[in-house]
Amino acid sequence: MRQELGGRAAVAGVGMTALSRGSGRSELELAVEACRGALADAGVGTADAVLSYHMNDSVGAVQVARALRIEPVGWHNDISGGGTQCASILGDAAMLIASGVARTVLIYRAMNGRSGKRMNVASIGPQEAFTVPYGMAGPIPLFALAAQRYLYDTGLTEEHLHAVVAQSRDNAAGNPRALRREPLSLEDYLAAPFVSTPLRNVDCCQETDGACALVVTGVSRAPDAPRIHTVVRGGGSGCSTMDVADDVTRIFSGYVAPRLWDESGMSPGQVDVPVLYDAYSWLVPRQLADFGLAEPGDIGDYLLKRAHARVNPHGGLLSEGYVHGLNNVAQAVRELRRAGGVALVTGFGGSYGSAALIERS
Repeated sequence: MRQELGGRAAVAGVGMTALSRGSGRSELELAVEACRGALADAGVGTADAVLSYHMNDSVGAVQVARALRIEPVGWHNDISGGGTQCASILGDAAMLIASGVARTVLIYRAMNGRSGKRMNVASIGPQEAFTVPYGMAGPIPLFALAAQRYLYDTGLTEEHLHAVVAQSRDNAAGNPRALRREPLSLEDYLAAPFVSTPLRNVDCCQETDGACALVVTGVSRAPDAPRIHTVVRGGGSGCSTMDVADDVTRIFSGYVAPRLWDESGMSPGQVDVPVLYDAYSWLVPRQLADFGLAEPGDIGDYLLKRAHARVNPHGGLLSEGYVHGLNNVAQAVRELRRAGGVALVTGFGGSYGSAALIERS
């Protein structure tokens, strides 16, 4: 998003369904419930633009618009992608607002990620022809390979990964939406089964059924709502996936963080609420270091001292649930409504992704 568009759009409404491992409902039903909740929360009856992102595992924007009786359907778009889009879709909405194409933009993500199409089969593209023969069946083995190298390079251990997951559980303890709220001791962590070394099942985000929606409008219509300040999308050196990256541990944040601070004119010290895409535990310290929220050389002590307690105050994707990151963005809005300040939200799928700053004075 170009800098001059920043601050002209705001997130005025948030809606979510209950999160579960078996919704017993269609993606359309989930999407409609979350969207109605967001529209009601924003105090508006309808929208003139509808945006979503998915990986052939959801319901299209036109179908949702019709179910909501948004007639005629204005600007609408189904963006192909997963977690890479949960931050950058805010930029798409802000551009529609700033350009005058739309006055109210409805964003949603709906999925039966446990009982329906699961992530290990949701995306089968050309790159899988090169990774599947080597055991990279789905995202977990690929991120586990990168995690193994990251732990070796940084000297981090299982104890540090436990600190990430255990803090996530502690943060989720007071969140009634969270599916995992029980404490996790180091002993229990070490007893958890491996999915792909070094990642145990508790190191991986959940497979969840549910939906989340946001309403974005102009700041003149919602002057007290959290403003979308800056959105940066990016990848690294023209690479699109980790399988061709020169450094498999260098995720999106290594590429977009410098641009984020440069284009926003803000600094890491201004971030009050880091809401980071925590699909796997090791990605939290990697992003903390890349975005300048923690010193890379001190990241081990930082984790063990639980200095990352402010990260993902709802429990994140590891503990609340997994709606492809849009539930993290919704939590950032809730936090800013409560206490104001600046939230950093991120989303990615490897060496490419996006980051956004949302601010409420």
